[in-house]
Amino acid sequence: MNKLFSELGYILIIAIVVTACKKEPTDPYVPKTQVWTNYNSSLGLVSNCVKDIAIDKEGNKWFAASAYSSDVEVDGGLSFFDGTNWTTFSNSNSGMNGDHVTAVEIDQEGNKWIGYGQSTTGSGVTQYDGVNWTTYTSSNSGLCSDQVIAIAIDSTGNKWFGTSYGLSRFDGTSWTTYNSSNGLGADFVFVITVDPENNVWVGTWGGGVAKFDGTDWLIYNTTNSGIAEDLITAIAIDEQGVMWFGTSVSGISKFKQGIWTTYNIYNTGLMSNNITSVAIDQKGVKWFGTNGFGLTSFDNLVWTTYSPQYGYIDYAVWCIAIDKQDKKWFGTQNNGVFTLVD
Repeated sequence: MNKLFSELGYILIIAIVVTACKKEPTDPYVPKTQVWTNYNSSLGLVSNCVKDIAIDKEGNKWFAASAYSSDVEVDGGLSFFDGTNWTTFSNSNSGMNGDHVTAVEIDQEGNKWIGYGQSTTGSGVTQYDGVNWTTYTSSNSGLCSDQVIAIAIDSTGNKWFGTSYGLSRFDGTSWTTYNSSNGLGADFVFVITVDPENNVWVGTWGGGVAKFDGTDWLIYNTTNSGIAEDLITAIAIDEQGVMWFGTSVSGISKFKQGIWTTYNIYNTGLMSNNITSVAIDQKGVKWFGTNGFGLTSFDNLVWTTYSPQYGYIDYAVWCIAIDKQDKKWFGTQNNGVFTLVD
């Protein structure tokens, strides 16, 4: 597998379709007063291309920074921010196994799990307990692929790793792999989310969404459900248990009590059908990042578009995290991280 495939969902393939998924802004609803702050490589972030954000129990932020920004190779790694100081971990100064970091998650014990997006053999995933670094690869463990796209941790402490060749579960001792032959709709896993009942929802590239209850798999795709598309790029769950699925070129699919609803540029104020990330804040507002047309929020009544004229300067939003103070953190393709207090 080469670099082209390793960046499949994030840059090249989505970049090809994004122009067909935009609409020119008319005069979107102007949001209320906002306070935006930008953190970038000039301030301490290791790379301006941020693919994932995790927040620990103390409120510290951990940024998975890609070694590629607009397809140009730059420094990458894992950046830690305590609100004042920055610390960067990389292959050269720590036990990390690579610098192209695409995923980071934190378990109940505070261990950081770091996934690498390289297609090269031997990258895999690294566990950092604050002192020690332990790397799991396809050659020294049951990890099904060394290219890790997504990480999630369930309520019983199982670690779930989405890769380009399936989904691997690690319980601390044993590994189990799921793919298109035993549960998933497709092998390329793009996103993983765990719901309050500990069901694992897996978004795949081409196979729709697979739900795992610990025993059985249930697949939702365009053939057997009302989901808008089988290329799933983001998943979020609101307090009512409603599922929100971002897709590559078809907008957003909402799944509530067996009923599917699609939101796209033709029936809402959404500015692009090319969804890269979804998050839900403490007020229940849904936030949608796009590849090419900024941010859109939805409070169940009003759609609001946030673009450079309103305070931030990057149209490609790869990830969204929301802290305990309800501050929004947006990782972008070329301009680091933006925060919003609204």
